[in-house]
Amino acid sequence: MQTQDNASLAVIRNRVFDELAIGDADSIERTLTASDIQLFAAISGDVNPQHLDADYAAHTRFHGVIAHGMFGGALISAVLGTRLPGPGTIYLGQTLKFLAPVHIGDTLRTTVTVSARNPEKKRLTLACTCVNQDDVTVISGEADVIAPTESIVRPRATLPDIRITPGSGSLTQLLNHAAGLGAATVAVVHPCDALSLSAVLDAQAAGLIKPILIAPKDKLLAVAAAAGIDIGGVPIEDVAHSHAAAARAVELAANGTVELLMKGSLHTDELMAAVVASPALRTKRRISHCYVMQTPAYPRPFILTDAAINIAPTLEEKADILRNAIDLAHTIGVATPRAAILAAVETINPHMPATLDAAALCKMADRGQISGALVDGPLAFDNAVSPAAVRIKGIVSEVAGQADILLVPDLESGNMVAKQLEFLGGAASAGVVMGARLPIVLTSRADSRETRLASCAIALLLAHRYRSERP
Repeated sequence: MQTQDNASLAVIRNRVFDELAIGDADSIERTLTASDIQLFAAISGDVNPQHLDADYAAHTRFHGVIAHGMFGGALISAVLGTRLPGPGTIYLGQTLKFLAPVHIGDTLRTTVTVSARNPEKKRLTLACTCVNQDDVTVISGEADVIAPTESIVRPRATLPDIRITPGSGSLTQLLNHAAGLGAATVAVVHPCDALSLSAVLDAQAAGLIKPILIAPKDKLLAVAAAAGIDIGGVPIEDVAHSHAAAARAVELAANGTVELLMKGSLHTDELMAAVVASPALRTKRRISHCYVMQTPAYPRPFILTDAAINIAPTLEEKADILRNAIDLAHTIGVATPRAAILAAVETINPHMPATLDAAALCKMADRGQISGALVDGPLAFDNAVSPAAVRIKGIVSEVAGQADILLVPDLESGNMVAKQLEFLGGAASAGVVMGARLPIVLTSRADSRETRLASCAIALLLAHRYRSERP
């Protein structure tokens, strides 16, 4: 079997017909990712939900998303065109048998082996196989090619970095579902900048909210006029400053006038201090923040918590943070979420408190103190989201590699993970505060219009639930 050394990685070369004998073979190895499936769907137009819809696929005979069958065929073509025989090969025919499904995280070794030669026509017959990490043959077949007769050596092409970014499909589905529930009355706290005001009107136009603006009226009208934003017809409660706006919003929430709170241009601490100080808005739970995120590299949305409120939570506080995230997962349609308790490593280390907390949380789940989810930890980030990493490290878990909830050790690590996913990983996100008597939408100046709308939609789903099930 021909292999490539480091020096040969810069070039691509072929093997001419006369150099090849029966039994000669070559291979490539590839681990399937969610992005591979999405890109193949985009190129081929095959949007079968078995390949793209995790919820649908979970209830099929394959129990999850699988690769398109012809993805394996493309890997065979890659071996023929780049390795054996290589450049100059003319593809004449190919048979394929699809013997087993290929799941995200499977590593395929794709091999072609010369099984027959026709010197007169310079034709080769090659046996083709794709074998997964468990030595299961998932695809077999036979290729018929005309082999090159002249040596070709060319610089290896650099492929462009192509990404599938989360489109509007899932957002549109979320907005349509939430809007059908009826708009919730929202106290918008001190929206004294153009971005906050625009977000309010966008959410109102989408049928998600009925806003009440709480702010110094003269300042609010000046901001709207300067930005060309029409807020005529939107109720305004005139207050002296941002502190007074937060206090009035909490008062409206406490007496049931509004079902949601939405942060405007004031600081998060200012709004949350007023909420925490109100016994009428508190529950037995610790208040925490949840990001609902979707990234091109992962096949399903997931919840990241807590990256905005609790700086260094205790074990007891982490238990509440986890319970809040489980409740949110149920609200957005995940019946039995898989919760990964994150740490730097997947083993328990007495010198790393995050691993001890993770172990305790898992035992609390075993004993029924935390319910409604499958819980495992400690898990390093890669072990929580990557089936390939789980397999390599030999982790046996119902959660590892397919987490729906990621509970971080502290705010600093969570905030860094969230921002990295957003700004480097192309993640779409929405955020909501859990653990109070009503949902609270926290927005950032850097949030996109889509993030603000999605946050309102998730808050409305929660508000609708709270109408019948008080937290």
